[in-house]
Amino acid sequence: MSHLDIPVFDARAMQRRTGLASGLANHPARSVILQYVIAVMALVLVAGPILPLLYQSVLDRPLYDDQAQLSIKNYFDLFGSEGFGTIIYNTLVFAFISTVVSQFLGVVSAVLIGRTNVPGRRLFGSMLLWPLFISHLILSFGWFLMYGPAGYITLWVQGIVGEQPWNLYSLGGMALVAGISQSPLAALYCLGSTKLADPALEDAARSCGAGAVRTLVSITLPLLTPAILYGSVLSFTSSLEMLSIPLIFGEPGGITLLTTYLYSQGVAAPRPNYGLVATAATLLLIIVSILVFLQGRMLRNARRYVTVGGKASRKRLFDLGAMRWIAFGFLFTYTTLFIVLPLGVLVLRAFTRFLSPLVPLADVLTLDNFGAVFSSEANLRAIGNTLVIAIVGSAVAIAFIAALTLVVHRSDFQFRRALEYVALFPRAIPGLIAGIGFFYAMVFIPPLGWLRNSIVVLMVAYTMRYIPTAFASLSPALLQIGPDLDRAARVVGADWLTAVRAIILRLIKPAIFSGFAILFIHFLKEYSIAIFLIAPGSEVIGTTLLQYWVLGEMGTLSALATVQILLTVLFIFAARTLFKVKLYD
Repeated sequence: MSHLDIPVFDARAMQRRTGLASGLANHPARSVILQYVIAVMALVLVAGPILPLLYQSVLDRPLYDDQAQLSIKNYFDLFGSEGFGTIIYNTLVFAFISTVVSQFLGVVSAVLIGRTNVPGRRLFGSMLLWPLFISHLILSFGWFLMYGPAGYITLWVQGIVGEQPWNLYSLGGMALVAGISQSPLAALYCLGSTKLADPALEDAARSCGAGAVRTLVSITLPLLTPAILYGSVLSFTSSLEMLSIPLIFGEPGGITLLTTYLYSQGVAAPRPNYGLVATAATLLLIIVSILVFLQGRMLRNARRYVTVGGKASRKRLFDLGAMRWIAFGFLFTYTTLFIVLPLGVLVLRAFTRFLSPLVPLADVLTLDNFGAVFSSEANLRAIGNTLVIAIVGSAVAIAFIAALTLVVHRSDFQFRRALEYVALFPRAIPGLIAGIGFFYAMVFIPPLGWLRNSIVVLMVAYTMRYIPTAFASLSPALLQIGPDLDRAARVVGADWLTAVRAIILRLIKPAIFSGFAILFIHFLKEYSIAIFLIAPGSEVIGTTLLQYWVLGEMGTLSALATVQILLTVLFIFAARTLFKVKLYD
């Protein structure tokens, strides 16, 4: 059998490739120390902003007051305050309506794109994901310019029917906007499930005489139940912590939600009530934590819907016949009215003095809005800070989260299971709450005060908020790598650090680049965390947009929003074209 090419483990080759011949390779103590350091850093990063927040909620005075004493007065004041019951009611109704809207649009779109022969399905699938890359704040501005009380389409329709056709300054109106803005995420979860479903069940229904529509309703949709339930809880949770849409459409109509209550009491108030803000933030944190827990429990029963087995099968798209053009009309209307037009009118507004269907476009064209953006030192500083946070912050964050993921999935660290829960806990921390928590942490710990006027605290806060996002991006890649490679390195004397550095990190480079790209997009569009943390000199694009909104300067706002959209588009193009990075595919 000497003539056969039998793979043989070559210890010397492994030593040469991993650098184990050097005397620095086998130091198990350093690996253990490093794992504990990573674990402690993760724990401090996650718990650091939460503990001062909880502590402030049970103090009768601000954290920095030496006379502060333990008290539950804040909770009595909050629940006994006039109108607080209405705030809770508005918040729950808003979240419920937006969840129903997002799931309906997302599920229908996902089924049509993923399982039918609707024309243009690939193009619609790509367009459907655009809102995932754009801040909800920018989408809200686009909706305001298009469908608000003085919006372009609103005025055009009003000129035809003679009265205002709709009112987005209502609970139902802003819930509709929120649901549409979140439907791409619902569609993304369902698209993934449609790709994994076993087509044999659908073929069996067809063989029994079921038509395309009946098969979709009776077979395909029930198989999407885990994705729909998971997406529903996620959408409900996201609606509870949403700030942009309730702030833009709710406040002018006198409708207050928990997030806008926190904003008005903590940011807009001349003398913030820190105890009341901390108590309301704690309440929101508890609600979201419960929902995230329920979301995890749902996944435990997901195996009853498993249809992917060991037998390979080829999917066949449903032929909708003439109805495919009705499906095409639905997707075209949805993407045009709810995605293309709001973003398009926002960009168009950046090049005009004002926008109205009653005035010819050529008469109002101008570049003055961009002149106002680039002639302002504060705007240039906001753009620069945002890019530095997105580039440097994302690079540091993905390095730390990659190390954290490696400890959880590729080490013998005794607390790795508990560390996984720590890594996933920030899912339950809304961005606004994270910002408040870090603000209290800097107040509670005086040595951290120097962070208040720097963008470093924003990088740290963003990293904490998006640990679960990058963790979820890296975990599948690590779980696909078998343990044999680690064991082979151990055989020739490698410790954990050497094996990870020389073998595992090289294999997950694509996942790390993808994680960096996802973090870059999130860091670029983030604004809710920064609201409580910015100071003169540490502005970012999102908070600057809010300032222009308060001032009513829609032209400059649109120009700055267009700059952020352009930065996002350029990065996505570079990531996909030059570095072959996959985003939400």
